[in-house]
Amino acid sequence: MSAIADFTKTELWAIESTLKERWGKDNGIEFQFADTDIRLNLGDRETTECPAVIWQYGGCNFIIFKTGVQKYRCQFFYRGYQQYGTGVFEYDDIGDCVISLLQVQADHQREMEIEQEKNNGAPPRGTESR
Repeated sequence: MSAIADFTKTELWAIESTLKERWGKDNGIEFQFADTDIRLNLGDRETTECPAVIWQYGGCNFIIFKTGVQKYRCQFFYRGYQQYGTGVFEYDDIGDCVISLLQVQADHQREMEIEQEKNNGAPPRGTESR
């Protein structure tokens, strides 16, 4: 069992409300919950079990890790080798974490679409569907 508490109802509400703002009330997003093992500090040799909230939308997977009381990390990915973060190591506000995650993903998606247009409709190299 993790020493880090699961997400609270308030934290989940903050995530859900932000997603509804972004993609509408009937966005069809369902949360999945997981326990993850991550290194809390760069120098740690051992991992710590942390709760995570995961969801998918538009071919993209999103994950928020809870690393302590009011401490969060996040990333999005399309495939295992296509993982992206926000550039911020850790957030102390769940709202800032979710908003930054969605904004960085939207910017990345826009860049991929521009690259695809430059390549005459072909997706950027390494992102093709199989």
